[in-house]
Order: sequence, then structure tokens, then C-alpha cells
Amino acid sequence: MLEGYSPVTQALLGTLFTWGLTALGAATAIFLRGNQRKFMDISLGFAAGVMLAASYWSLLEPALEMAAGLATYGENGQWAFVPVSVGFFLGAAFVFGADLVMSSIGVGSPLDLIDKKVEPDSESPLPEQEPQFQMNGESGLRLRRVGAGSEVVSIGEQEREDEIKKRSSWRRIMLLIVAVTVHNIPEGLAVGVGFGAIGRTKSATFESARNLALGIGIQNFPEGIAVSLPLKAAGFSTAKAIWYGQLSGLVEPIAGVLGAALVSFIVPLLPYALAFAAGAMVYVVVDDIIPEAQSEGNGKAASWGAIVGFIVMMSLDVALG
Repeated sequence: MLEGYSPVTQALLGTLFTWGLTALGAATAIFLRGNQRKFMDISLGFAAGVMLAASYWSLLEPALEMAAGLATYGENGQWAFVPVSVGFFLGAAFVFGADLVMSSIGVGSPLDLIDKKVEPDSESPLPEQEPQFQMNGESGLRLRRVGAGSEVVSIGEQEREDEIKKRSSWRRIMLLIVAVTVHNIPEGLAVGVGFGAIGRTKSATFESARNLALGIGIQNFPEGIAVSLPLKAAGFSTAKAIWYGQLSGLVEPIAGVLGAALVSFIVPLLPYALAFAAGAMVYVVVDDIIPEAQSEGNGKAASWGAIVGFIVMMSLDVALG
């Protein structure tokens, strides 16, 4: 973000800064140890709060203001809600469609794409095993004979339930990453447009574009946390949690360069793009993140996590807006 460079270079530097703060937020996963379900639910609640606040102050409010400033939607912007409503609906429909596609092709985890395992047929007879003996805790040294078949079936059912839960968790995590990534695309475009529009109007200055990049970058810090902490709490390695956390912000430099290079074409589409991202985020929060955070008896803690996340993101958006 150095004055005197071309708009495209400035946009690239500005969005690399915003991506860097996303990665910095994701790196907080280093300080989390172990597989903690309660902390995962709290961090999912925090992510929900961050995403709900960002969907309004970072996306819907600017989208309405931009649409109101375009003569296309009425002299006083009275029809500004039209592009925002359309974009919001399409964003929700996009995530809904992505969910259906993942379910239809059987992708519950990225590992499914590279390692297709043959699932055992539930109706196939299980191999016979030798009768087992185990200690009965209530009878001291007395041994109790256990029927092998019933024991194997119960173990198989438990493993199947665990596998279903694991795949469901992966689907929610993938949708979370998709939603945050989609949200970062219009933010990158906004930074790029900010630098590309320098000199076009009195308010379009280098300082305003720099401040926009700074504000979005600081807002991205809790978004990186919102992705990496649930991953780490779910049992992912620190490296993978940080990798997926920063990956959601990596689209911003690409979008920023496009925004600066195509500023004349991008500006009319920004209200749709911002609202599209908001719709995607709200759908994921309502349909996946909140139900998952409430599913294991940690609902109150998750709710307070959502309140804290909302306050943090709202404060950053308003203070730096």
C-alpha cells in the first residue's frame, strides 16, 4: 500500500495485507491443545456471531449504500433493496446448491475425493469370531461369556455412527470455509475498486483506499479465528487448521487485482456481490453452524460465544468503517 505505484500494484499490496491478517487470526489455533468438544461449540458460536455481524456491517449496509448511489435504482435510492435482495437470495441458494451437490456425490470429506473406500454392506453377514470372555466388574473374578455376534454388531454400529458424525462435521466445516471464502471475494473487489477509483471523484483518494484495506484487514483477523479454531477443536492438526483458516482469505488478492483492473465494470455489480456473500454467510450460520453448536449439550456456552463474536465484529466494523 505505497503511494505512487499503479492502482493494480496498490490493490495487490492492500489485499495481501488483508490476507495476511486472516492468516494471523488463523494462527491462533497454535494456542489450542487437544480435542475439546465444548471449545469447538463455543468457537462455532463465535464464528456464527462474527459472520452475522459481518453480513450486515461489512456487506449488506455497504451494498445498500452503493445501490442507493446508482441512478438505476431511483433518484433517492428507494429501489436499492432490489439488487441487495436478489444477491442475498442467490447467495443462500448457492450454498444450498453446494450442500446438495456434496451430498449427491457422496463427498462428506475432502479425503473422499482421493480415497474412495468400499463401505461394508450392512446386510452382509459378519464373520464368525471365537467366543470371548471378559471380567464382570460386579462379580469379582467370575468370568462372563459374551456372544461374539452381538458384541461385533454393537461395535460396528458404534463405528458407523461415529463415521456419520465425522462426515457431517466435515460437511459443516466445508460449508463454513465456502461461506467465509465467498464473503472475502467482494471484500477483495471492494479494496481493488478503492485503489482503482483513485482520482475519479473527490472522495476517491489514496488515503480512503488505504483506510478501507486497513479496516477490512483488521476485520479479517477474527474471521481467520472463526475458521481455524473449530477445525483445531474438532481434532485437526495445528498446521491443517491454520492452512484452511488462511485459505479462506487467499481469494482477496485475486479479487483485488480484478477489481482494480476492471473498476468501470465491477462497480455496478458490487451491490449484488456483497449481498450474495451476505446471503451465503447467513444461510450457513442458520442451517449448519448454530444447529451443530447446539447439538452436544453446550448450547448456552455456544450462544454466549455467538454474542461475543457478534460484538467483536460489530465493534471492528463500526470503529474502522
